[in-house]
Amino acid sequence: MEEHPVRITVDDDLRRSRLTVFFRLLLAIPHVVWFLLWTAPALVAAFLNWFAVLFTTRTPRAFHRFLSAYIRYGTQLGAFVWLAANPFPGFVGDAGYPVSVEIAEPQPQRRLVTLFKLVLALPALFVAAILGGGVSVGGGGADLAAVAAFLGWFAALALGRMPSGLRDLVVWSLGYGAQVAAYFFSLTDRYPTSDPNAHVATEPPEHSVRLELEDDGRRSRLTVFFRLLLAIPHLVWLNLWGLAVELAAIVGWIAALVTGRLPQPLHRFSAAYISCSAQVYAFLTLVTNPFPGFVGEPGYPLHIAIDPPVRQNRLVTLFRLVLALPAVLITLVLSYLLILIAVLGWFAALATGRMPIGFRNAGAAIIRYVAQVHAYVFLVTPEYPHSSPTVPRPAPESDFEPFPPPLPPEPESESEPEPEPEREAST
Repeated sequence: MEEHPVRITVDDDLRRSRLTVFFRLLLAIPHVVWFLLWTAPALVAAFLNWFAVLFTTRTPRAFHRFLSAYIRYGTQLGAFVWLAANPFPGFVGDAGYPVSVEIAEPQPQRRLVTLFKLVLALPALFVAAILGGGVSVGGGGADLAAVAAFLGWFAALALGRMPSGLRDLVVWSLGYGAQVAAYFFSLTDRYPTSDPNAHVATEPPEHSVRLELEDDGRRSRLTVFFRLLLAIPHLVWLNLWGLAVELAAIVGWIAALVTGRLPQPLHRFSAAYISCSAQVYAFLTLVTNPFPGFVGEPGYPLHIAIDPPVRQNRLVTLFRLVLALPAVLITLVLSYLLILIAVLGWFAALATGRMPIGFRNAGAAIIRYVAQVHAYVFLVTPEYPHSSPTVPRPAPESDFEPFPPPLPPEPESESEPEPEPEREAST
């Protein structure tokens, strides 16, 4: 797919000043006041721009510059408040800030899309409300960016660095919020993408609990319509299996404290449950299409691969549940987002027979993170969950490539003889 006209840019080394981190909210007060004063004329300009695009199919350059600066400033302010960047931002949304937004020049827009822009933007606004982060579209409550910044505040004070996973969560929220604002203000008729790969360029580090994703996006409308009913046997089975896994975790916790390692049978038992639950929830939330098995075996379009057991630190094992609380808090917010993705994706899949790529990738990233949290809590791995939202990019089938690349020109053969000049016909 061609690149989105609104892209977030990141040039951040994760280092944070403990002093400015501690007083971050106080330092942001002048910016918040200025942003609120800027919002009123921005809304008026957006309303006038809507009329201009409706009649001329293009945003006037004056409105484009003004609204682009407003969105860029809101994104930079959000990056400063939510600890995705360290320097104090400027007041006019200039380029050069570590986390900023690039907005393409005005392009022709479709009148019909512009006419119903408010209605069409509702699903994106719902997603933005949970992601948060973008000051230009709201945020600041119990959303993902606020939770990531809250946890990152303690980490930055202790380490002098922002954890890359938490920073990437905020960048994902900021990038999506900027695209929603540009769409809502009629700077573009390109719909916002919730695909975390489109906003976050960094790859997550190697982890003992990994996501393997092979899906072409196609969905059966019949199974989509009855998806919840079809998942009932799996949900009952998971609840029964989960009770046994909780008992196994208690036994494994005692064994790991004594021997420093989770016994192999308990590891296999809990790892199979984690893999199976990931496949069931991928099926239930339309991240995948086929009916899953009941034991979590490989071969399903979404699979959680888990490494064999390794030695674990006894002190970390002793306080495992306490240490897992920040990850559990992030999981709660991501669970709400996964439910919203499933609901919106249900309508999209019924209408088009496909799951939107953004919803599919966002849902897969959430399922992977939940699997890592379960693996950490159940002592399957000593590695802490990594909250980076990017996922592997499965290669789509050729029949469903939206814009197939042009074939390269065939190289000219050196041995091919040159054509002879035409001879004049004899008289």
